[in-house]
Amino acid sequence: MFPTPIQKRPVAAQALYQGLLPIALIMWLLPLIAVALFSIRPFSDFGAGNYWGWPSSFEMFHNYGQVFFNSDMPRYLWNSVLITVPTVVGAVALSCMTGFALGIYRFRGNLLIFFMFIAGNFVPFQILMVPVRDFTVSAGLYDTKLGLVLFHIAFQTGFCTLFMRNFIRALPYELIEAARVEGVSEWRIFWYVVLPLMRPATAALSVLIFTFIWNDYFWALVLTQGPNAQPVTAGITSFNSQFVAQYHLMSAGSIVAAIPPVAMFFLMQRHFIAGLTLGAVK
Repeated sequence: MFPTPIQKRPVAAQALYQGLLPIALIMWLLPLIAVALFSIRPFSDFGAGNYWGWPSSFEMFHNYGQVFFNSDMPRYLWNSVLITVPTVVGAVALSCMTGFALGIYRFRGNLLIFFMFIAGNFVPFQILMVPVRDFTVSAGLYDTKLGLVLFHIAFQTGFCTLFMRNFIRALPYELIEAARVEGVSEWRIFWYVVLPLMRPATAALSVLIFTFIWNDYFWALVLTQGPNAQPVTAGITSFNSQFVAQYHLMSAGSIVAAIPPVAMFFLMQRHFIAGLTLGAVK
């Protein structure tokens, strides 16, 4: 019923697997490798059509220096931080409370409210482009970091609630009943009993949401314009002018923009894997 582990397969199958694995890995990493190579090429290579050949010179320090000191990239990075961190905190905090309410309490309409949270995840976000933009314009939130933060919190809370509610439902209900017998208030039960048990799930969810928001490009273009509020994903396009595309600077900026979510994953890797595998084994 399940695939046979590679260690139990014939020797020929193991050799084929070990030979094809590096090739598949290189093919998967090829776009990232190309961006990294483009980021150290001089601009003249692109004009001469030398995309994949040996670089005529290595301009890594010059290209990355241009990105950091002669462009608005630091400002775009700071905008991303100011947008992503409040969004993660707000979405995770709201989902912890809504997940606790929907997972612990039994009341009429519980499933209906839960399904409403889930239904938002099935709405194609492209069809929301015009109404959301019109709303932000009328509310004075267009081209502001606050507008992006509020929208992302509202849009991500549905998925976060689904994640947290299912995790809380798997916790031992006897712990909550024992706390109630001792006369502990509901708020203190949430804060001192349930929330400490949710740390692995909170860490896993924080990494996921951080990656989603940091890498968002669509809403960054729809709801912002210019360096005042645009995050780094949209700011990279500022290296394109009307007639010239500075691919070497775009590539260097892309590498810089990819560093924070990668660092976030490796810093939280242990908690992330623990949160995703909770409940997988009894």
